Amino acid sequence: MVKKKRLRLIAEMARKIRAYRELKSRPRDSQKYAVDYETMKRPLTGKMLPVMAWQDVRRESRLFSLLAGMRTFGVGRLFTRKSWLEDHTEPSYWQITKVKVDYTAENMDHGKAWGILTYKGKQETDVKEVDKVMYHDWRLVPKHLEQQMKDFTPLPEPPLRYVPYPPLLRAMMLAQNSRVAGSVPPEEPALPLKRDVLLNKDYFRQQEQEKPGKEGTAV
Repeated sequence: MVKKKRLRLIAEMARKIRAYRELKSRPRDSQKYAVDYETMKRPLTGKMLPVMAWQDVRRESRLFSLLAGMRTFGVGRLFTRKSWLEDHTEPSYWQITKVKVDYTAENMDHGKAWGILTYKGKQETDVKEVDKVMYHDWRLVPKHLEQQMKDFTPLPEPPLRYVPYPPLLRAMMLAQNSRVAGSVPPEEPALPLKRDVLLNKDYFRQQEQEKPGKEGTAV
């Protein structure tokens, strides 16, 4: 019994040692995402960056390239992305709340950052890790524009007018539409939440005709 317990302890210790060695040998982000700007290749893997990304890689910056040159590493400042500026009219940005710098990286331009995301004018409540920090399209929001972006009021969401049918009813409707349409792919059925009914004499006359006939004698 004692021998089996010792063997289990040794196996557990060996597993932890292997996991620790794998963790130590894993390349850091500064190695993984390093770029040779002359050949546009990543030295670690030898893979070439997509040609369409070359212009941004040469002209734009990664998030930590901006943070490394700022006091307190940009905590409290707003950062946006070129793709957001091009794709959305509503303001989208991160407000940085915490930064963990990789001091082993050259120029300290790698690490992890956390903040509050505002996307298309809608601010989230929880602090979370900033994603895609290694992308070359980050921009610092100038001080004089920060309050303007924060004061933006998003337009209200349009009311929901249609919802999907329950799964079984949806499958039955799609099968029926497929038989009628033949090879034409059937349209996705949607259940309207609101019906506009014209209340005129014809409507009430039709309702009276659809009522079942009364049996017996009125008292």
